[in-house]
Amino acid sequence: MKFGGTSVGSAERIKNVASLIVGRGQNIVVLSAMSGTTNTLVEISDYLRHRNVNGAKEVINSLEKKYQKTISLLFTDVDYRMEADEEIRGIFSHLRSLCRESFNEEDEKEILAQGEMMSTTLMYLYLHQQGVNAGFLPALDFMRTNENCEADSEYIRERLEALMEENPGAELYVTQGYICRNCNGKVDNLQRGGSDLTASLIGAAVVASEIEIWTDIDGMHNNDPRYVENTSPVAELHFDEAAELAYFGAKILHPACVLPAKVNNIPVRLLNTMEPAARGTLIHNTDRSRTIKAVAAKDGIIAIKIKSSRMLLASVFMHRVFEIFDNYRKPIDMIATSEVGVTVTVDSHLKLEHILDELKEIGTVKVDEDMAIICVVGDLHWRNCGFEAAALDALRDIPVRMVSYGGSDCNISFLVSAADKVAALRALQERLFPAG
Repeated sequence: MKFGGTSVGSAERIKNVASLIVGRGQNIVVLSAMSGTTNTLVEISDYLRHRNVNGAKEVINSLEKKYQKTISLLFTDVDYRMEADEEIRGIFSHLRSLCRESFNEEDEKEILAQGEMMSTTLMYLYLHQQGVNAGFLPALDFMRTNENCEADSEYIRERLEALMEENPGAELYVTQGYICRNCNGKVDNLQRGGSDLTASLIGAAVVASEIEIWTDIDGMHNNDPRYVENTSPVAELHFDEAAELAYFGAKILHPACVLPAKVNNIPVRLLNTMEPAARGTLIHNTDRSRTIKAVAAKDGIIAIKIKSSRMLLASVFMHRVFEIFDNYRKPIDMIATSEVGVTVTVDSHLKLEHILDELKEIGTVKVDEDMAIICVVGDLHWRNCGFEAAALDALRDIPVRMVSYGGSDCNISFLVSAADKVAALRALQERLFPAG
């Protein structure tokens, strides 16, 4: 059971989560940092990168006051309040010890790990105050990545089993999301949203019956509720559909967390901490129904069109284009090709200048920035007549730069100007999911 930062963002919400997890049998509870904490830790790191030690310490002092208030509201038992205060003070003392002008990347990773350390400490002690037999599983003792920065699944499984055996009668085990150690044993993290991946990796390691991802929204919606009215939760998704939606902009789920659950055939359920009775979304490996499920959008897209300026064989030209992207380890979202040209999209400027320089050696290059990918997901097998036509019809008044269809059985994607994104999302909602 994974709970995000908003779910544990205050003393009241920690109490609420505790009420949700107690009495449901033996479970492992994965917690993110309290909402706002990671951003504050990033701010501290930023001060230290600029060698402003005093500025960093001022932010630390302010953050500590927030936690002292949380402790006073959370613990009624004097002994547990004193223990929580001592543990949290120790973490803030460690943060201050990292405030030095010789600050480096390893120090930053250490600082960013402290948010999860604090949220799990508070939850663990609060559960004990409530008489719950809870065990503590320090993520840094079992969560590890390998030389390729990928999860070391076998190590995770072996270490997790050993740690759980130290307290086999526990009703609940509490652990941190997001944080890990790398192959060198240094403190590292699984990037933003990595708590979902932590939960999925743990679920796979212990062969869980189900993985629950608790957030502040009642499941994955059929469109982006920030821009579109009358969206609704999708009751069920295939893992492939969920992966497409997560990758192309559905923020409720971290894209990387889908694979460990999928390959181990462990259902994932998305639930709402604020409305625990809501059905949410169930993600599993069952056959997809013949329906369109949802729409998502990915911002910050750059389209690159490369046209061969030499009489290269098509295969040679294509090989060189994709070799350049591969050499810079630059992922591509969409591709459209012709005999003498290819258009691809990427989602960041990282290394882009060098990539464009090399592409200009083999052809003429045109770049379109400020674009967005609109992704329509569902059972889009080519034999299901009419689905792609419905999506295209919805966008009849929207200029479409590029279409990708056929690379996946569950996705058709459209590249549009960022200025047209909201209009495209609303048009698709009206055409594909008309209000009942």
